[in-house]
Amino acid sequence: MNLEELSKEVIALSKEVGAFIREEAQRFNISDIEYKGHSNLVSYVDKTAEEKIVKRLVELLPEAGFITEEETINKTGEVYNWIVDPLDGTTNFIHGLPCFSVSIALEQNKELVLGVVYEINLDECFYAWKGGGAYVNGKPIKVSPHNELSKTLIATGFPYYNFDKEDQYLNIVRELMRQCHGIRRMGSAAVDMAYVACGRFDAYFEYNINLYDIAAGAVIVREAGGTAFNFSGEDEFFKSREMIASNGKIGEEMKEVIQRNFFD
Repeated sequence: MNLEELSKEVIALSKEVGAFIREEAQRFNISDIEYKGHSNLVSYVDKTAEEKIVKRLVELLPEAGFITEEETINKTGEVYNWIVDPLDGTTNFIHGLPCFSVSIALEQNKELVLGVVYEINLDECFYAWKGGGAYVNGKPIKVSPHNELSKTLIATGFPYYNFDKEDQYLNIVRELMRQCHGIRRMGSAAVDMAYVACGRFDAYFEYNINLYDIAAGAVIVREAGGTAFNFSGEDEFFKSREMIASNGKIGEEMKEVIQRNFFD
């Protein structure tokens, strides 16, 4: 399989679906909101965008299965699986905040090998494939060079449900905000990780996060020279639903802070 050529197809698809989402943002009405939970919102835009993505990906790789947010298809692949979030940052989209994205990743034999994150509002497409480096709009990107927390800007997110670790998580935020330049909460995990890959953020962390939110970003961060692992420092962030993505220079320091506060 030629991952570079496949990436080009996924990039084109992401931009096509992104154009649909951008157009719908101009006409979206608050009455179109559906609720998966108190703070977990969805709309017809998410579902239609996913249907468009799935239809094209089936054509590109018929043998592949899918892991998708809106579950518009039920198919598991033995070797390949697409991991899709059609609109990462739905709450931002619904409230008219300009940070949301299309996120598509490909898994081969349980290994993430391709990732595309298209930030719709700034028309920035971040992408990478295994062994090919990382890019935004055709230009190579690298993680930041900062090797001390005191020089960093960090991104995070907050869960929509399951607040059992709320106090521990806020303790992490409290400790980190005293050590770094600041902590940002953009509202799209895929964008957070893309920004780590290009050096705008030095690290991103979050718990109770879904694979389809972070899979593409993990590929891009790693190919840009960074690291992506769970709070225990392991690669298995799908089951643990935790992520620390960093420039590779402060990841261990981040992990120490998180473990000290989270696993009490």
